[in-house]
Amino acid sequence: MAEQEDAVQTADGNRVPTVIADDLHIVYRVYGTGAGKGSATAALNRIIRRKPSGGVREVHAVKGVSFTAYRGESIGLIGSNGSGKSTLLKAVAGLLPAERGRVYSHGQPSLLGVNAALMNDLTGEKNVVLGGLAMGMSREQVRERYQGIVDFSGINEKGDFISLPMRTYSSGMAARLRFSIAAAKDHDVLMIDEALATGDRAFQKRSEARIRELRKEAGTVFLVSHNNKSIRDTCDRVLWLERGELLMDGPTDEVIKAYEKESGK
Repeated sequence: MAEQEDAVQTADGNRVPTVIADDLHIVYRVYGTGAGKGSATAALNRIIRRKPSGGVREVHAVKGVSFTAYRGESIGLIGSNGSGKSTLLKAVAGLLPAERGRVYSHGQPSLLGVNAALMNDLTGEKNVVLGGLAMGMSREQVRERYQGIVDFSGINEKGDFISLPMRTYSSGMAARLRFSIAAAKDHDVLMIDEALATGDRAFQKRSEARIRELRKEAGTVFLVSHNNKSIRDTCDRVLWLERGELLMDGPTDEVIKAYEKESGK
C-alpha cells in the first residue's frame, strides 16, 4: 500500500484544492456515421459539394462527475475499457471542452504524453530538450537535468539509443522516455495515463518512488492504470468510473476491493 500521507495543508489547517470537477459532462460528436458513408471518397464528395454529413452520433463519455483533488494526493483512476478515465484526464488538462459543468484547476495541469510530445524523426537527445522546453523548463534546467532524465528512463542500458531517432524505439522505450521527461519537472498537477505499465519492475519502482516525491513537493498526481498493484503501491485515493459515471471515490484499498468484487478479478 502506498505511504499514507495527508494532503498538504495551509497554516490554518485547511487542505489546498488543486482540481475541482463540478458536475462535469463530456460529449463527443462523431460526424458522418450513416451506413455506407464512411469511405474517404464519400467524405471528399461531401466536402466538394459543401453538404453536411449524413449523420451525427453523440457519445456521452463523462456523465456528471464531481470531485475535489488536493495538494499532496496521488489519485488512481480505475474502470473497465471505455469507462471515461482518459477522457476525464483530457478534460482536466483543458484539452476537451465541457458540455456541461466546469473544471477548475490550480496552475497548469500536465498530461503525460501531450505536454512532453515527442517527434519520431528526431533523436532521443533532441526530444529530451524539446520535451523539457514544452513542459516549461528553461534551456539551463534541461541541461542540468538531461543526464538524470536519460538515466531514469534506462533506454541507454543496452546501447546508445539516446542518439538514435525515436522511430527506432519500441513503444515501451518511448513511453519510459516521456515519463522521465515529465518526472524531471515539479508539477502542480501531473496526470499519467498507463505509463507505469511499461518497462520492467525496476523502472516501475523508480516511477512509483518519483510519484511519491512529487506528492511530497506539494503536487497532485492522477494515475490511470489497469494494474491494480501499481494503483495500490502508488495511490492513496481512487476514483472508480464506469460508463462515464463516478461510482466510487475513496481510500485505495476500499475502492479497489469493491471494484474487484464487482468485476470478478
